[in-house]
Amino acid sequence: MTVINKIALILVIVGALNWGLVGLFTFDLVAWICGGAGTVVARIIYTLVALAGIWCISLLFMNEDEPARTHTGA
Repeated sequence: MTVINKIALILVIVGALNWGLVGLFTFDLVAWICGGAGTVVARIIYTLVALAGIWCISLLFMNEDEPARTHTGA
């Protein structure tokens, strides 16, 4: 798994946990940390999570049968 895939998955997990908090407790953790949902920092985080979600769509279509590419150094 590439670094960008791992970063995307982490951001999607953060977004999912935040939505879980919103759904269960009406508590938006990102907005709480950033000082409100309309702040620039919160909007950047929301946008990054959305882009990560779009990126993760491509993971659904990855071919798992392809051999892993490794650098042998030879």
